[in-house]
Amino acid sequence: MSPNIAPPEPTTHPYHRIAVIGAGSWGTALASVAATAGRQVAMFARDNETVSEINERHRNMRYLGDIGLPPSIRATQDMEDAVGACDAVIIVVPSRAVRSVAARLALFIPEGIPVAVCTKGIEPVTGLLMTQVAEEELDETPLGTISGPTFARETALGHPTAACVAFPFTYADRLTPHQSVAARFAHSMSTASFQTYISDDLVGVEIGGAVKNVIAIACGMMTGAGFAENTRAALITRGMDEMKALAEALGGRRETVTGLSGAGDLTLTCSSTTSRNMSLGMQLGQGTPRKKCFEGRPIVVEGEANATSIMDLARRVGVSMPICETVNAVLGGRAELQEAFKNLWTRPIEAEPRAMDLSLPNPVAATPV
Repeated sequence: MSPNIAPPEPTTHPYHRIAVIGAGSWGTALASVAATAGRQVAMFARDNETVSEINERHRNMRYLGDIGLPPSIRATQDMEDAVGACDAVIIVVPSRAVRSVAARLALFIPEGIPVAVCTKGIEPVTGLLMTQVAEEELDETPLGTISGPTFARETALGHPTAACVAFPFTYADRLTPHQSVAARFAHSMSTASFQTYISDDLVGVEIGGAVKNVIAIACGMMTGAGFAENTRAALITRGMDEMKALAEALGGRRETVTGLSGAGDLTLTCSSTTSRNMSLGMQLGQGTPRKKCFEGRPIVVEGEANATSIMDLARRVGVSMPICETVNAVLGGRAELQEAFKNLWTRPIEAEPRAMDLSLPNPVAATPV
C-alpha cells in the first residue's frame, strides 16, 4: 500500500433485528433506544394487556406511564415469534427469572445469536453472575450485558444517557475489535441521546451493577435515619472499594469499577429515590416496617433480593464487605439499623490505599467489630 494512501476506515455492522425479552421499565426503555437507532424491535411480554397497549397505543403505562414509544416496536406473547428472525437478543427480567427465561429462550434462539443479559444480580446458592446463569442454559451463545447509570424513564424520554456494552473478547476480537460482538451491539444501540462505550471486562461490569444496589440501600437507610451528605459520600466511596475488591477477586479489573457500570451507576442509584433500592433504604431508615414499604405494594428491589447472595459470594472468595454485610444483616432482621451502622464508624482504622496494608484498633470502639 502506498504510504500516501490512508487505510480504509474500519466498518462495524450493527445488528438489524433485535428481540427484547421482558417488558418492564428497563426492557421497554432499551426497546425504545433500539428502535430509535433504526433497528427492527420485537418485544416479548407475558401480559396480553401490555402487548396490546404497546402495539396499539405505543405506551407501557404500567412501567413508563404516558411516555410515547416508537410505533415500530412490535410486542408479542410468543417468545418464538419474538426471536425467530432476530440477529441479537436482550434479556431484561428480574434476577430470579433469568435462569428460567434463558432455558426457554434456548428452545427458540438461532445458533450463534448474541444475547445481552441486562439484569443485575448474583444467583443465590451458585454465586453466579447473571450472564453465567444464562450461559448454563444457552450453550455456545455469545453473552454480555449493557449496564450503566440509567434510569429507565429518563432513557425512554431521550435524556442524554451513557452505558457500557460488555462482552468477552476472543483473540480474533483483539485483532479486529470493530467487528466484535461488543462493538456491533454498541453500534446497534447508539442514538443521538444514548451514548455507548465498550468493555471486555464482563465480570467487572456485572459486579458493579450487582453490588451498587446494596450500597444504595445503605445510603437510603442513612438518609432515612437523618444523616446527611458526609455520610452518603463516605458510603459511596467505601462501597465502591468493596465493589473493586470483589470484582478483582473474581477476575475483573478494579479500573472497570471506576467507570459507567461501577462508579457511574453507584452515584446515580445512591442519589435519588427514583431508585427503588435507595427508596427502600430510606423507608426502612425512617422506621417503616418492610411490609408497609412502597405502600404495601409488592415491589421487587434487586438489592434486597441480592444482598444475601452477594455476601455468600464474598465470604466464599474471602473478600471483606462491611457495608454490604451491614445491609444484609439489617434486611435479614439480625441487626438493628442504628446500632449496625454505628458499628461501621467504629471499625478498625485502615489505610487508603490498601497497598499500605495497615490496620489499627479504633479508640472509640466499645467492643470489637
